[in-house]
Amino acid sequence: MDATADELAGVVDLFGGLTRSELERALAEAAYRDDGQSVDDAALEGAIDEAIETFALVRHDPADEGAVSTTDGEPLLVAGPTAFPAVPEHAEDVPHILDIDRRRVDRETLGKTARERVIETADEAIAADDEERIRSLIDVSYDVEAWAPVDCTDERTRLEDALEE
Repeated sequence: MDATADELAGVVDLFGGLTRSELERALAEAAYRDDGQSVDDAALEGAIDEAIETFALVRHDPADEGAVSTTDGEPLLVAGPTAFPAVPEHAEDVPHILDIDRRRVDRETLGKTARERVIETADEAIAADDEERIRSLIDVSYDVEAWAPVDCTDERTRLEDALEE
């Protein structure tokens, strides 16, 4: 089973948020239900990392103020501002199979986390003079603002200024 970023976000959204290991278990269960297929662990790891990189998933640390605590202290992955969550075939019953209660995560806290990621990623893109990534982050900054009650104007201005230099 090869999952897209939107499908990863869809599975995570079924639960309100999942740890990385819970997401892997959920996808393995969905793949098994789909004619006994297995999950390519390396491909899945890459897909999760890319979804985080593109803001389709937001990695939220339980140590952050207002964050939902997980039993093992693992960060929680939630559907992010660039995702269009789509539940993959055979995954709709996974919440009934896995014994994980639905999580409610404060949108303001998530917004702060996403904004901090925009700042960190903008620093990296500007330092690398990566115009494509800078342009992408300008779009992401608008998505973050629409997704959560945060203001990314300063970050967007800094990114736009970097393009003009």
